[in-house]
Amino acid sequence: MTLAIISSRASLGLEAPEVQVEVHLANGLPGLTLVGLPETAVKESRERVRSALVNSNLEFPNTRRITLNLAPADLPKEGGRFDLPIALGILVASGQVPAESLHDLECVGELALDGRLRPVPGVLPVALATRARGRKLIVPSANADEAALAGGLEVLPADHLLEVVAHLVKQTALTPHRLSTPLPPAVISADLSEVRGQHQARRALEVAAAGGHNLLFAGPPGTGKTMLASRLPGILPALSEDEALEVASIRSVCGLGLRDQWGQRPFRAPHHTASAVALVGGGSRPRPGEISLAHHGVLFLDELPEFSRHVLEVMREPMESGQIHIARASQQRTYPAGFQLVAAMNPCPCGYLGDPRRACHCTATQIQRYQGRLSGPLLDRIDLQVEVPALAPEQLTSQETGEDSATVRERVMAARARQAERGALNTHLPGRELEAACALEAADRAWLATVLERLSLSARAYHRVLRVALTLADLAGEPRPGRAELMEAIGFRQLDRLLKRG
Repeated sequence: MTLAIISSRASLGLEAPEVQVEVHLANGLPGLTLVGLPETAVKESRERVRSALVNSNLEFPNTRRITLNLAPADLPKEGGRFDLPIALGILVASGQVPAESLHDLECVGELALDGRLRPVPGVLPVALATRARGRKLIVPSANADEAALAGGLEVLPADHLLEVVAHLVKQTALTPHRLSTPLPPAVISADLSEVRGQHQARRALEVAAAGGHNLLFAGPPGTGKTMLASRLPGILPALSEDEALEVASIRSVCGLGLRDQWGQRPFRAPHHTASAVALVGGGSRPRPGEISLAHHGVLFLDELPEFSRHVLEVMREPMESGQIHIARASQQRTYPAGFQLVAAMNPCPCGYLGDPRRACHCTATQIQRYQGRLSGPLLDRIDLQVEVPALAPEQLTSQETGEDSATVRERVMAARARQAERGALNTHLPGRELEAACALEAADRAWLATVLERLSLSARAYHRVLRVALTLADLAGEPRPGRAELMEAIGFRQLDRLLKRG
């Protein structure tokens, strides 16, 4: 047989589209031609494959003209993942391996010059796509645990090209892989009971967890803003299996470990010097950014005004849509970005505006310039804006502890169960359904209109107030929000009062 077709998978964002590796041997001037939009690393595979076959004592058809096509031709091919399917295609086309042994198999893997198989990034999306097709998957042994996370997939790991060949010619079968050790349970190391005082901030944290709302803490340095933010993942519901796989797929594409954080809500805290590409993703070869790595979890931005304004503005659309679309001249990628934003900031450059313990030494111009780094449209998208004041000495030294994360999480899950009956978290509920779920009394509606005019809140802010009020009602077990919930929700949006006093 002079024609062979081997199934493999490319890496396209979080997708793994199928690639047919077609190998044809023909008479003519000896040589090897590789087509199908390969990038540099793929083009170099011809030399790796040649050396791997020769050093494994397998025949490389030097006297034949070899044509390799990676189909579809318009799909970009990157990395060394096609080394193994190319090598197997040459072996099948030259009659060294029977073609029928590969009809229900897919494979990925990079070859060393001596024939050893090296791991490749992004194997979990490949495994999920292969499982959907009902096929088996051959991978390097170093990728076996990652591929086995897919579940319901026969994973065949190998350390060397010769092991794969022995399996295909039915000499020594590869052993289907199972996870060597059970996946570790999700561990919550930061508990809410460790937070002393800050009752309003704790309340805001619970409301944010219950409704999926974005949250901003404002206050002097050392008041516990970072500590509070790090407790949010611990009061969120556990990830479902599908959510855990989606989170793991993003980490897989980025080349990050999967086992240590399996099943845990992501908590990403990029430094304020991070670029827009680092935060939202992109680059010449588009990769996920921090907002995608925080998918189904928390993105914490400490010292919010210190971030570049351009960096913050590019987050506005993902905060609304839950995904980021990256367009380049040669390719496009769409990554999930369903994160929950928690931000922290000082009220002024020195941090002590409004602090009774220390005087603020900033000028009015400095304060205005500092606070002006945050645009109105960005603040409109943050539902909860909470002051975190300095604690009195007696509160700091008190041995009294608050509720632990498990207790708060039970209330959060009960509130989310009510929202599940509506079909979406309150933060994602469409406007018409939101109005119907709130069903405000005429008196409450008139009162709210007066407050909105007095505070000069935008239409978006109005809907944000309704969403928070509905979450407060869900936490209280009420069928709809009343005046008390509306007042508390508005109290969570008075950032101007928090920052500009002094």
